[in-house]
Amino acid sequence: MDAIELDPHHVPDPNDPSRPQKRPKMNRYALACAMLASTNSVLLGYDIGVISGAVLFIKESLHISSTQEEILVGSLNVCSLIGSLASGKTSDYIGRRYTIVLAAATFFIGALLMGLAPSYPFLMAGRVIAGIGVGYSLMIAPVYTSELSPAMSRGFLSSLPEVFITLGILIGYVSNYALSGLPHHLNWRLMLGLAALPAVAIAFGVIAMPESPRWLVMKGRHGEAKKVLLRTSESKEEAEFRLREITHAAAQANSDSIDGTWHGQGVWKDLLWRPSPATRRILVAAIGINFFMQASGNDAVIYYLPEVFKAAGIKNKRMLFGINVIMGTSKACFVLFSALFLDRFGRRPLLLLGSTGMMVSLAILGMASKFLESGHKPLWAIVVSVIAVCADVSFFSIGLGPITWVYSSEIFPLKLRAQGTSLAISVNRLVSGVVSMTFLSVTNEISFGGIFFVFSGIMVVGTMFFFFKMPETKGKTLEDIGALFEDKKTTSVEMVGM
Repeated sequence: MDAIELDPHHVPDPNDPSRPQKRPKMNRYALACAMLASTNSVLLGYDIGVISGAVLFIKESLHISSTQEEILVGSLNVCSLIGSLASGKTSDYIGRRYTIVLAAATFFIGALLMGLAPSYPFLMAGRVIAGIGVGYSLMIAPVYTSELSPAMSRGFLSSLPEVFITLGILIGYVSNYALSGLPHHLNWRLMLGLAALPAVAIAFGVIAMPESPRWLVMKGRHGEAKKVLLRTSESKEEAEFRLREITHAAAQANSDSIDGTWHGQGVWKDLLWRPSPATRRILVAAIGINFFMQASGNDAVIYYLPEVFKAAGIKNKRMLFGINVIMGTSKACFVLFSALFLDRFGRRPLLLLGSTGMMVSLAILGMASKFLESGHKPLWAIVVSVIAVCADVSFFSIGLGPITWVYSSEIFPLKLRAQGTSLAISVNRLVSGVVSMTFLSVTNEISFGGIFFVFSGIMVVGTMFFFFKMPETKGKTLEDIGALFEDKKTTSVEMVGM
């Protein structure tokens, strides 16, 4: 490897001929690394999908109450808050790659405890440990992928975690359907315990991945960073340009970063105690999109869909699981569509399309549920409800699902990225836990129809927030994105005009 002579204070020229000017073909090495890192997200998706059916048998096997059911379902999300908060500092210290291994190992322990649990307390212990692993994986997969990816394909690659979450949900639904015929004391244990198998494969597979080039630069390991960039770029010139941009950003962020002594210190002060105007706008955008992602009720709809349709008049468990498979298939198709076209259409158009579609779908679902609650349960109303649920999760998969992870991992500057993203995703997990743990209690007070109207109203506010606060980041390098948040007036004009 040639010696590297870099001036950390050199400002890269935007007209540099080595800067990528057109859409290159997908880099296969970057794609393979992004897919392997994102595979961790299958674990969360599988748990979301499988617990919705497993809990029906857990109630019968362990004789738990509705309140215990809410705590069981929502505890994983609340406890993932611990992993999300810790993941930023951890990944700054030990690296992005080993944080992914830590996430998989933690989830493996939790899955084993859940599968072997002899009682409700043991089951809860497994949920707590698995939740911490989920918190780690939700932050680190998109951050690692965004830091490794070339700018022109970053949208697709950074949306892969949501693709794998959706794939995991579908696998969880299929597992429910396939194992539902087994004895009730055994089927839910297999449903939950099977998640330990992919966790082992992921942990060993990730060891073969390279470290994030941006983390390597922050540690002063420029030679290793260049090797990674040469493999994830289409030319030596592009790799050298990316390295110059990263080195310049690292030098601006922290003088310690160029001699390898930086371990994430000072970030919380820059984020919360004395943020610059640009950092404050980035925080609002990142926390806002994560808040609305979960306040939309998407996780709660998935978790409690069998309960919703039991109330609508569908009593057969296999039929309920069959509806779940249909919904999961629809969700998977649309998230793949969004991932494939995210770098072509941009983040904003798909985000606004998805949030508007969710708003309408939830309103229709609320009206259909209100009609079913009136005492009449005609087939057409059940069909409308099923279609509305499929539309809701499909629009989520077009917009908020993948784009939340993309935005969260790309808008923070290099020094703040890991811990800033962890803060935003901690809000995500907190809101998800609160919604999941109160969904049944709230519906007992205002009915299923009422809560779907509430979710629809939240999406009205969310759509307005996205329109005014979320700039387009398509095609920009991570080092360029910060400029979008620098000038409030310019940023507002750019966003409204897009």
